[in-house]
Amino acid sequence: MSGQPTPLFEICDLHVVADDAEILKGVDLTILPGEVHALMGPNGSGKSTLASALMGSPEYEITKGSIRFQGDDITDWSPDVRGKAGVFLAFQYPQTIAGVSVINFLRQALSARKGIDMSVLELRLSIMEWMARLDMDPAFADRYLNEGFSGGEKKRNEILQMAILEPQMAILDETDSGLDIDALRVVASGVREVRKDRPELGLLLITHYQRLLDELRPEHVHLLFDGRIVASGGMELAAQVEAEGYEAYRGEA
Repeated sequence: MSGQPTPLFEICDLHVVADDAEILKGVDLTILPGEVHALMGPNGSGKSTLASALMGSPEYEITKGSIRFQGDDITDWSPDVRGKAGVFLAFQYPQTIAGVSVINFLRQALSARKGIDMSVLELRLSIMEWMARLDMDPAFADRYLNEGFSGGEKKRNEILQMAILEPQMAILDETDSGLDIDALRVVASGVREVRKDRPELGLLLITHYQRLLDELRPEHVHLLFDGRIVASGGMELAAQVEAEGYEAYRGEA
């Protein structure tokens, strides 16, 4: 073997069923440490199903294939075990948790992820720098998680979690959904800040649109259509989709 890096994350022939319908029909994708991959596709192509299956959602049954993380087969691991191991999912629609402040949520998550039990004061000091880098009001640390947050604030909060928890692999499920261009740029800037500190982080960006990709410039772009990846390339593929739409690829599925 001539120095080929060990894959960080591998999706091998993944078939997924939900509500008795097969949604993913054999997805293959390999991500090396430090790589940024983008997965594009129209509504109903299976993008969010893939994100949920990668995090172990019980609503989705994997009927064939496997998911490997750092060489381990994690296909049957529960979501909390995957998260603890270093796989992170930023949700398209982050949940509101009334009664739990952002800082207490982070404290519990950090304890589960790394076994680090920090006081609220210690954690507050450690997150202040990140909140500044993400253009977040420090007062947000004491607000209930996502309660009354705008779309952009919710997404920035997800990136704050990613920064603090330090996963090896992050899946961003339509992080650009519902954001205006200013909020999108702030979120993309936050992702770049995290990558600056952690260049080995693997990223899978799941999106409808090219605008997030224009900000983050993935090396690899894949097109999901009807449960299969029908094309792979670089930014030129994203530009082609933007110009021609998805229908041009219907016959490939």
